[in-house]
Amino acid sequence: MRRSDPVLPPDSVLITGCSSGIGRHAALALSQMGYDVIASVRKAEDITALQQEGIKCVQLDLDDSASIDTGLQVAIDLSETGQLRGLFNNGAFGLPGAVEDLSRDALRAQFETNVFGTQALTNRFIAHLREHGKGGRIVYNSSVLGFAAMAYRGAYNASKFALEGLADTLRLELWNTPIDVVLIEPGPITSRFRENAYAAFRRWIDPAQSAHHAQYEAMIQRLKKEGPAAPFTLGPEAVTRALLRSLESRRPRARYPVTLPTHLFAWLKRLLPTALLDRALLEAGGNGRR
Repeated sequence: MRRSDPVLPPDSVLITGCSSGIGRHAALALSQMGYDVIASVRKAEDITALQQEGIKCVQLDLDDSASIDTGLQVAIDLSETGQLRGLFNNGAFGLPGAVEDLSRDALRAQFETNVFGTQALTNRFIAHLREHGKGGRIVYNSSVLGFAAMAYRGAYNASKFALEGLADTLRLELWNTPIDVVLIEPGPITSRFRENAYAAFRRWIDPAQSAHHAQYEAMIQRLKKEGPAAPFTLGPEAVTRALLRSLESRRPRARYPVTLPTHLFAWLKRLLPTALLDRALLEAGGNGRR
């Protein structure tokens, strides 16, 4: 069942994780198109660069509940109407490493940002929409790894699987409200993702003490490589295009896949038995090399 009346596209959008990559590109592009954009960043020093580009910006740390509350309220105050109608949950990071090498604290750090903080912000955004009796659009930036797991990405895989579960459930729970819930599922995108992932790896994983030491050597070379490290890598504009479709459609789709690998593995997951799918995923991951 689907409500009969479509929701008008939002004109004011909060975008998280805008210091670089997908979030920064989306904030600049939507602002240039006339959207009332409020960009959030985790570090205060990243605010100035965005403000110099003419973007309204707030500091918001997804690991901190107080920062989420304060950041959302500042974003509301900065919006042209005192109301937000769209939320693009883009802020996230990846923690590479074999599952057996992930400590409880490492997993908690991955989930604090990618899942717990993201959903805490989303829940507060829903309360804001309900308070004003407005419809809105919630867009989660997930990943091909939100439905197809690859080796040595266990923490990130799990966080995106969890995010997709929350988004799918939320979509069902809000079906009779004027609030739409959408997932964008990118594959490889040019950004600082690998640079940040390498920093997380060095913080949480001790490769010298791991049974996966040889695989880590190949993985580290990939993380440190300049330029695209995987086939079919696209620029952040590919995600921005999907974001625009998710915001501007009066009846948005539940999922917007981005890049060939996402489309491919969505079909392979439907068609292949588990053993063959595992082989395809192992090949695609290159045992840490890709």
